[in-house]
Amino acid sequence: MKSWIVYSRSGCGLCEEFMVELARLLGPSAPQVAVVDIDSDVELTRKYSTKIPVLTVDGDFVCNYRVDSERVSRHIER
Repeated sequence: MKSWIVYSRSGCGLCEEFMVELARLLGPSAPQVAVVDIDSDVELTRKYSTKIPVLTVDGDFVCNYRVDSERVSRHIER
C-alpha cells in the first residue's frame, strides 16, 4: 500500500481547499491520506514553510499549492 502524505498547517485555507480537491479526485475508494502539520516539527517547518500544501506518495514529491490531477492520477494507476 502506498503512503500518501499531505504536509499542511493549521488554519491554512489553501491546504483545506487542496484536501477537498484531492478527496474529490481520489473518490470513494481513496487511499488513506495522512495529514502532517509541519509546525509540529522544526525540520518540516524549515523544509515546507512557504510551499504548503505539499503532496507526497511513498516519499516522492507529487505536487504543491494546487492538486495536479494528472500527476495524482498517475500515482493512482501505479
